Amino acid sequence: MPIRSDAADEAVSPLVRKTAAWAWRLLVILASAVAVVWVLIKVDLIVVPVLIAVILTALLLPAVDWLDKRGFHRGGAVAVVLLSGMAIIGGIMAFVITQFIEGLPDLVEQVTRSIDTFTDWLIEGPIHLSRDQIDHAGDTAIEALRNNQSRVTSGALSTAATLTEIITGALLVMFSLIFFLHGGRNIFAFVTKVFPVEYRERVREAGRAGFHSLIGYVRATFLVALVDAIGIGTGLAIMGIPLALPLASLVFLGAFVPLIGAVVTGFLAVVVALLAKGFVYALITLGLILAVQQLESHVLQPLVMGRAVSIHPLAVVLGIAAGGVLAGIIGALLAVPIIAFLNSAVRVLLAEDPEAETERQALALEHQPGPVITAEPDEVPDSDSDAPAGESKSPPATD
Repeated sequence: MPIRSDAADEAVSPLVRKTAAWAWRLLVILASAVAVVWVLIKVDLIVVPVLIAVILTALLLPAVDWLDKRGFHRGGAVAVVLLSGMAIIGGIMAFVITQFIEGLPDLVEQVTRSIDTFTDWLIEGPIHLSRDQIDHAGDTAIEALRNNQSRVTSGALSTAATLTEIITGALLVMFSLIFFLHGGRNIFAFVTKVFPVEYRERVREAGRAGFHSLIGYVRATFLVALVDAIGIGTGLAIMGIPLALPLASLVFLGAFVPLIGAVVTGFLAVVVALLAKGFVYALITLGLILAVQQLESHVLQPLVMGRAVSIHPLAVVLGIAAGGVLAGIIGALLAVPIIAFLNSAVRVLLAEDPEAETERQALALEHQPGPVITAEPDEVPDSDSDAPAGESKSPPATD
């Protein structure tokens, strides 16, 4: 006589039944997550520029809203902020490149002198190598380069393809950034219409909270990176290390990757100091970098970040590692901003009172020390509005 299904279930331990129920649900969730990640990786040429545009929007939107509130037309405010930003970045890059060109001959001369000194030490020091052995090692290195010429050529072709992708991505970033700054709130409201009506406002509150945290994170990271660059660049200039300004610029860019970015770029400064000035100056440069890192970790990060974007260090490390594995340097760069967004958005989604949680996070963000340009309240169409995504509904300017 066949055993009924209920009897068969009762024959299995309750712990096993619960484990099986959890297991297949977790497998479905994991499969869905893997599928989403796979699709995003396949269209990374679109996803990465859009994410970068969102981060730049978080940096520039408060300034656009500030101008909009004071009587500027929304499109004019976007144009002013973008043109001013490009002018500042272009001027800084031109100055840095000029300094690099001027300082490179001095660096080459000092590196050549260091190589000659090292060669003399190999010959006259305790190792007692002969000139023929050193020349043979150099010839071997040159021969290795010649034997791998095909790889170098293919690498150059790959670089050309990468350059094309970078140009395409930069144009997509600029195009997306313009529309996000002009009507991003309406775009977000339009996208959230895919959710059921009863959950739509909660999702919108979560998006607002996440974006406010993203604004705080980008602003704080910018200030921390600027302080790192000024501190390390000033120290390098005082010591007379060649290419002090270009190295400080690399430190500024590297600081946008938490924990490891400034360390890697600082190590490059130590190498330059070692080649140009010797072991003592390299140690001093290392001490300078460690001092600036301690100042950042114990003073700047807690002071500037605030409670609105507080993220556990383990989450930062795991996020950077996962981003680096999935998407390389870009993944490591975007990992922490995404975590900062999700950290606040998920809290609002799970909160009993989403509006109260959003207000609490917004107040924590506004009470951060340092210069603040407060963004205007989000203006979005009503739930049943059919306003197009690109139409801007900026509030009227008030004094």
